[in-house]
Amino acid sequence: LVRSRGLGDVYKRQAYDHRGAGATVGPPESITMETLVADVFAILDALEVTTCVLAAESAGAAVAIQAALQQPERFEGLVLVDGLYYRAAPNGPDPFAENLKTDFDATIGWFVDACVPEPDSAAIRRWGRQILARSAPPAALRLLECMYGVDLRPQVSRITQPTLILHGDRDSLVPLSDSEWLASQIPQSHLHVVHGAGHVPTVTRPLEVAEAINRYFDPTIARH
Repeated sequence: LVRSRGLGDVYKRQAYDHRGAGATVGPPESITMETLVADVFAILDALEVTTCVLAAESAGAAVAIQAALQQPERFEGLVLVDGLYYRAAPNGPDPFAENLKTDFDATIGWFVDACVPEPDSAAIRRWGRQILARSAPPAALRLLECMYGVDLRPQVSRITQPTLILHGDRDSLVPLSDSEWLASQIPQSHLHVVHGAGHVPTVTRPLEVAEAINRYFDPTIARH
């Protein structure tokens, strides 16, 4: 993410896959919310990063929030994009989980289409299917299931870091009202609505997302 003030002033970025997802290999039974949060600190320690701004998207927001609550001194700020921070445990079989078991390829195809409703995004949707197809079905299923019953709503008001919340107003998976509520609960927060974007504005609206991050965390630019 290049700051607005010049090409020489840049953020150093580190990104990683959740265990069992993407190119990160791990046994499905190791995928729990506790281990996902622990992985954040293990990666920071391995890279010798003492403090940072932690960014997360979708279900990753639940991981980022818990990390920020556990060790607030490690994080100068948070960026939460179309974040999921609570999910009720299903009363019966979860149709999405059941479909992952019976037809993984078709189900991730449906999921990618739901994430990217923007027109003229066929290439992004093809890329998204390739990315998700790198996960083994049992690991993808376990990553979904470890979110069941997560409810961080009673705790989010304890977040003290400056927090930028971004949300696409065409997101059909996580409603905009969830991020509006989250912004009302975190004392130092700002909600930036990405108009016309679906669930992954980091992919479909990268320049707008980068500019919003620059503006929020650059002390020389007034927050709005």
